[in-house]
Amino acid sequence: MLAGGGSGGSATPVLAVAQALRRHLPDVELLYVGTRDGPEAQLAAAHQIPFVSVQSGKLRRYWDLQNLTDPFRVIAGIGQAYAVARRFRPQVAMAAGGFAAVPPMVAARLVGARTLIHQQDVQPGLANRLLVPVADRITVSLASSLGHFPRNRTTVTGNPVREEILHADATLAYSLLRLEPEVPLVVVTGGGTGALGLNRIVATAAPQLVAHAQVVHLTGKGRGVPRETDSRKYTQVEFLVDEMPHLLAAATVVVSRAGMGTLTELAALAKATIVVPMPGSHQWANAAAFARMGAVEVADQSALTPERLAERVVGLLNDKARRGQLGRALAASMPRDAADRIALELLSRKTQ
Repeated sequence: MLAGGGSGGSATPVLAVAQALRRHLPDVELLYVGTRDGPEAQLAAAHQIPFVSVQSGKLRRYWDLQNLTDPFRVIAGIGQAYAVARRFRPQVAMAAGGFAAVPPMVAARLVGARTLIHQQDVQPGLANRLLVPVADRITVSLASSLGHFPRNRTTVTGNPVREEILHADATLAYSLLRLEPEVPLVVVTGGGTGALGLNRIVATAAPQLVAHAQVVHLTGKGRGVPRETDSRKYTQVEFLVDEMPHLLAAATVVVSRAGMGTLTELAALAKATIVVPMPGSHQWANAAAFARMGAVEVADQSALTPERLAERVVGLLNDKARRGQLGRALAASMPRDAADRIALELLSRKTQ
């Protein structure tokens, strides 16, 4: 059983492990349990993995009226996931964080499955903190996360990367998205919860950016903002699946949030990246860890203006040596075989 979602960042590492499981055990039977409205259903379908949705309340650390009702949604989701787990009878279950992981992982443990949670970000979120008591094994992306978990159950593996990323073809992006191969490409990604602020800055910066490059701006579903330019060199799109690996491979410069899933994919592709951590979030710890390695440039959204963003992006576009330095450092920050390491952890749990 694969679990979690609500965002692509929680789903893509799980799917990478699913691919590794199929390599090591071709007849493995998989089921993905996630949310109805998140991107994980579409992502699972793209990988030919059966999908079932259950309810899951969001686990917030701040006051919101829904905090009064979402605990009941979590309980309902556990009941729904338990019914799914009783039918599917998983031997092992795996999740990589996110509020949607809680009901299915609890349910998997209730039916006797061996359970593994993967911690992507440097600092664990509330979901993984809650799941520690039901986890037989815990894997983490970076050694700096070890202090948050029981050492006797925790292993450093790196963060999983999907096969599509490892085999991405930049030339396909040009044909699929009608891009110009000879023009530098800026890709802005990280759209989702809390993305409106960054999306507005990027849209306002677009008229300056298109004077130097073509821009593909992924806003996230329902997060589009008014365009500030009619230039054909600026493309705004909510969400990509099949085209996304090729688009990242083609990018000259990437502007991204600092979620570990995206950073890991960019590391696999050795991309020069400016990260804009989500304000007040755990992403700042990720950004700091990679900045210490000289692997990314960091911008504080609270102080970021459209003019300043354009200046920093154009500066990288004009500095090939700096782009190469950032890409090499980012590539060195993460192992490329993390998915296989986690898959082998799961299979070793299965045989016990």
